[in-house]
Amino acid sequence: MKTRSGGHDYDGLSYVYDEPFFILDLFNLRSIQVDIDEETAWVQAGATLGEVYYRIYEKSKIHGFPAGVCPTVGVGGHFSGAGYGNMMRKYGLTVDNIIDAEIIDVHGRVLNRTTMGEDLFWAITGGGGVSFGVVLSYKIILVQQNLVDLVYKWQEIADKLDEDIFIRMTLDVINSTQTAEKINRATFNTLFLGDANRLMKLMNESFPELGLQRSDCKEMSWVDSFNPGSKLILVPPLRTPPTALLSRVPQWLTHLTRKSDYVKKPIPKSGLEFIFKKMIELVSPTLAFNPYGGKMAKIEASARPFPHRAGNLAKIQYATNWAEDGVEAADRYLNLTRQLFHYMTPFVSKNPRQAFLNYRDLDIGVNRNGKNSYIEGGVYGVKYFKGNYERLVKVKTSVDPQNFFRNEQSIPVYPYIRQQNKTSVSVWDRIMGVDSMLGRSSELCYNLKV
Repeated sequence: MKTRSGGHDYDGLSYVYDEPFFILDLFNLRSIQVDIDEETAWVQAGATLGEVYYRIYEKSKIHGFPAGVCPTVGVGGHFSGAGYGNMMRKYGLTVDNIIDAEIIDVHGRVLNRTTMGEDLFWAITGGGGVSFGVVLSYKIILVQQNLVDLVYKWQEIADKLDEDIFIRMTLDVINSTQTAEKINRATFNTLFLGDANRLMKLMNESFPELGLQRSDCKEMSWVDSFNPGSKLILVPPLRTPPTALLSRVPQWLTHLTRKSDYVKKPIPKSGLEFIFKKMIELVSPTLAFNPYGGKMAKIEASARPFPHRAGNLAKIQYATNWAEDGVEAADRYLNLTRQLFHYMTPFVSKNPRQAFLNYRDLDIGVNRNGKNSYIEGGVYGVKYFKGNYERLVKVKTSVDPQNFFRNEQSIPVYPYIRQQNKTSVSVWDRIMGVDSMLGRSSELCYNLKV
């Protein structure tokens, strides 16, 4: 059985298999109940992020939720796999803001956080939902940007910013479009003498609370900056009507592949030259660095199954898109991405080489769900979950001992011999040994080339 929530799945685990299967499609389970007074919402798994954002927007213009930037992503997979968004450094991940859930277990029971227990609730808030049952809905905490905090922060940093940045803060009173009451507003008009990439770097360091995005920046000549029509406002209104968030049609359709990595320490200049040269050779693959720190570093690695917290500078997304149809084209672009992934080995995490669950990647391990399921699961399990993998297996064995909910990268159950309290080999130790050898080998290869 394949369970999907109506969004997308990088490696197609929710709708592709090489043996007969059926799909449990939650696409129409899309109810969203927003409670502004409580600052929470119940969201069914088939809703899209765009629908969630719009339903919050209907009730409040100052509330939001720290999830992803693609509005057509389905809630079920995004939430259960610890999805992230641009507010992660301030508010953490989706799973850090989930307080309840509903799930159908292997016995057909509908359970909430109280009746399922804390272990299972922990597992489905970052360990993926499809290994443990069918998640119906999540209860989330809404967040809001505090105007007082923003204004106070501006007072602390406005005169200490890089001299190329000028931020004018304007405070005024407007009528609320929601209640018609008068409310305060702060507007930050900005001029930066430089390019958008440098501005993003400086603002992320000095004023991350403002949430500046690359799409908010418009590059122009100094003379053009005097044009009254070029509204230099740091956070402009939506360029399309808010109702566009309700569309379940992807903004663009193409073939793609994705991979992930984690950076623990700055890549040296010689390493960057090494990478740049390879990227020029490969052309198609791109690298996106998502900065960590902030609240991400303050949450314990064991608080949720998602373990990638303190000690990470950034997460890398490898992204390759192509328009040509056919297996031959797919193989070519997949191979280009794998080459870049291989070349990055010396510069990313090791023992294990970590990966992000929601960037599903079958190259890092596949489970055939046979007699070696526990060992095979550990190959990818410790990369996605590190030390949390064993606890996930324990929860899985407890709630689904016959492994009914399974796919190519699901959480396995303990072997029968382990379930009978007899000895077994440590998956962690076995995987660590192999991963350590691979890491040392590729690092030596890089050093020799440099």
